[in-house]
Amino acid sequence: MKLSKTCLSLFAALAGSLSGAQALAHDMVPGKAAEGPLLLTGLTIHTVTDGVKTDSDVLIVDGKIAAVGQNLSAPQGAKVLALDGKHLYPGLIALANQLGLIEIEAVRSTDDSREVTQTNPDIKAKVGYNADSEVIPTIRSNGFAYSMIYPDGSMLMGQSSLMQLDAWNYQDAVVADGTGLHVRWPNASTLGSRWNPKPADEVRKANAEQLAKLQQYFQAAKAYYDAEQAGLNRGIDSRWHEMLAVFNGERPLFVHADDERQIRQAMLLAKEYNLKLTIVGGRDSWRLADELAAANVAVIYTAPYGLPSRGDENYSRAFTVPKTLQDAGVNYALSLDGYWDTRNLVFAAGQAISFGLTPEQALRSVTINAAQIAGVADKIGSIEVGKAASLVVSEGDIFDYLGHKVTHLWIDGREVDLNNRHKQLHDKYKQRIN
Repeated sequence: MKLSKTCLSLFAALAGSLSGAQALAHDMVPGKAAEGPLLLTGLTIHTVTDGVKTDSDVLIVDGKIAAVGQNLSAPQGAKVLALDGKHLYPGLIALANQLGLIEIEAVRSTDDSREVTQTNPDIKAKVGYNADSEVIPTIRSNGFAYSMIYPDGSMLMGQSSLMQLDAWNYQDAVVADGTGLHVRWPNASTLGSRWNPKPADEVRKANAEQLAKLQQYFQAAKAYYDAEQAGLNRGIDSRWHEMLAVFNGERPLFVHADDERQIRQAMLLAKEYNLKLTIVGGRDSWRLADELAAANVAVIYTAPYGLPSRGDENYSRAFTVPKTLQDAGVNYALSLDGYWDTRNLVFAAGQAISFGLTPEQALRSVTINAAQIAGVADKIGSIEVGKAASLVVSEGDIFDYLGHKVTHLWIDGREVDLNNRHKQLHDKYKQRIN
């Protein structure tokens, strides 16, 4: 049987697409569990919760931190790794990004980051997570062990998941599921744009309509919750059923909002329904830092490299927001809301040191603070006995471009391969130069 040219073309296209899909998978193998105890010696240990310990050791047993101190004795059969003079940190945590959900933004088939409707509280980001993404090893090599991913979209976007970054698949990667329900808050600005040059009155009317629609969604979800509590529901609406945990306080509400007006509106809604609120974005959070602290509202600040948003703001406004939040007593974490640029978050924390934070405060913003916001501070985020042995070693200050050089990373005691596509290309083309 002869095949037509059309059929042959289709087969060729299919083969090309399969080849491209294979090319999107990295070839780093997830680490194996250690065969015995591991003793790391001679380190400067940044514990996060108990200060900095010099010339100290850490003992890892069964994927957990078993001891921290000086001159620790190695148990029988333990492997000893001398890391004299190097710096040990908890594995860094990146919140509110889409790592593993997008491979190439310009290629639609590699973007699994969003749904199309406005009511998706039952959508779970973990299902779309690609543990084989070429981007993930480039993030790990800068010291990140964890990432909290969320589904993008409008209004009720779905649930985030905290993932560890050395896994075969999404099932292996999940550390905490349903860490929060993410909501994209409607626009509050009345200014038009180059792409949408509407008069202020029309923009204001459209904003009000979107806000009213969001409030209606919450009213419907609360009615479902009340009916569920009274045993009156005769069927399951998967959307509102997944919001039961939001209304009973088990799952926080992560509202993506930058404008001060958006943040205030979100705080009013959280107060009305007694919800646990976290602001994601928070460009204007400095304007109401004291109110956020008083209301116990956390902030995932995603603009540490941001430009001034208003003509009368200082050039450094975005850089000083972490210090303002710190001084007000707001529980905050730093983030870069993207995917590939998550690797630069460690340097954003370093920049915040130049604008007022202490090194200890900057470290907390990408470790224990982030763990608290994700609800896993009892497991990760600091170097303490009993916590997961997710640790990163840098030859110098991990926040300093010059001193930063990550040499080792462990997640749950498993050593992680720090090779990545960037390093491979560097090594390849260095040979061309030579």
